[in-house]
Amino acid sequence: MSRKQFIESLGASCANWNWSWSFINESKKEIIFGVWDDRVIGDNWLIFTLDWELNENGKKNLGFQQSKNHLFLIEKEGYELFVFRMFPIEGSNPIKIKDFERKLLPKKLIRRGNDWYATNTVTNILPKEIEDLENQYFEGTKSMVTVNSYERNPDAREKCIKHFGCYCAVCGFDFEKYYGVLGANYIHVHHLVPLNEIKKEYSVNPVTDLIPMCPNCHAMIHRGRKTISVEELKSHIQNGRENT
Repeated sequence: MSRKQFIESLGASCANWNWSWSFINESKKEIIFGVWDDRVIGDNWLIFTLDWELNENGKKNLGFQQSKNHLFLIEKEGYELFVFRMFPIEGSNPIKIKDFERKLLPKKLIRRGNDWYATNTVTNILPKEIEDLENQYFEGTKSMVTVNSYERNPDAREKCIKHFGCYCAVCGFDFEKYYGVLGANYIHVHHLVPLNEIKKEYSVNPVTDLIPMCPNCHAMIHRGRKTISVEELKSHIQNGRENT
């Protein structure tokens, strides 16, 4: 079943099947967004940002206005939001679909600045660590409980934090220093090679493969079409400080 067949089987359509990433079922008042796999961060799916108005070549993104209109219907007209995950052909430019999950997930819409997220709750829009209960240092095993997610090993996470410390390796933010006891031992752990790119089980080294990171930096590093490096993110932060 192609993506077009899948969407049409749901009673939805779009302006153009080549460049649309959002779809509408007017009779049921439903909006459906297809979301690239690397824009799925825990429970939060980045479905739209004003940064996408222009493509990599500086030309108008043909699907931008349609998706913006669909967001309006959700925010102002009470349309329900659904999402499904899409997997790209590696190295394709412009990006092309290799496969997609033939399953819709209901979500809530939340805006943060110039970004719109599909999320499970309106109070949690930052990346959430997906942890399993295994004791071995193997990660990347797909879980089919609700959707395909990539399990993260809690022991590897603990080893990483013990080595680097419980503060952001990018911006230096320390939750305990800022929030006191409430923030003690709280930090995200970022995979230097994203699990959604590996797509298989592998033995993780807690020191060379992982790095502690605050939720804001974790969100920014995953924000674009592809995950950026830690050094690239540090460069963005430095440029931002120089421009203020």
